[in-house]
Amino acid sequence: MRHALALSLLAALLSGCASHSPEDLNGTWINQNAIDAAVKGNNLRQALLSNGPNLEWKVNIAASQATFSNGFEAGDGALKAVKDDEWEVDFYGNYVEKLSLDGDELIQAASDANPQPSTFERADKPAPADAPVGTTFETALYSAYLGGDWKVIEGPGSGAVVHFRANGQLDGMPGLDRYALCLAGDCAAMSGEFDSLWLERNKQGNPWIFKRDGKQLEIFQAVNQAKGDEMPDLHPGTRRWLLERQ
Repeated sequence: MRHALALSLLAALLSGCASHSPEDLNGTWINQNAIDAAVKGNNLRQALLSNGPNLEWKVNIAASQATFSNGFEAGDGALKAVKDDEWEVDFYGNYVEKLSLDGDELIQAASDANPQPSTFERADKPAPADAPVGTTFETALYSAYLGGDWKVIEGPGSGAVVHFRANGQLDGMPGLDRYALCLAGDCAAMSGEFDSLWLERNKQGNPWIFKRDGKQLEIFQAVNQAKGDEMPDLHPGTRRWLLERQ
């Protein structure tokens, strides 16, 4: 009896230590650490950069393909296994990223393109397969960072309750129906140290500077301090709205 019990325990131990199958890598993985840091901090893009720069991976084992998003651009690479629980993603000979599985987490190793390792969690609610890479991360970020009820304390629509939907829909702010947070890329270059977002109605809109501090969200007019032939250099101007999370 003791011999059988020992064998049973050994089998369970070996099973727990067994390597992952390639299918375990399949699916959509998001940088949850970046989302958590953004929710806790005051500067959105700094939180993303400190935990990125990549924010999402989509892995397709059947196609031997892996795609990343950094919030601005996406890159497709050829996926191949190098040993148990470790894979390489070759971006057409330009550079290689290394992925591995550690328990339930996907690890992107440090590389020349990305100087620090990053950790990703499998998405509970991945975006549809035909959605652009990065959509799952963006949806999760929007929900965590701006979800809930926001009341307009000062500004147009004072007293109204505002909802920043996870799909980019905006309710409750007069004259506006969509928003988008600036995560990286040209919009980040234009606003520099300041966080920015895009507000629009009927696909017509403008950039704004914002500051989120705990339960308060301030939205400022974006003042361009660049010359006419230079890239826009956006700074906060007059405060347009003050919102408070309920």
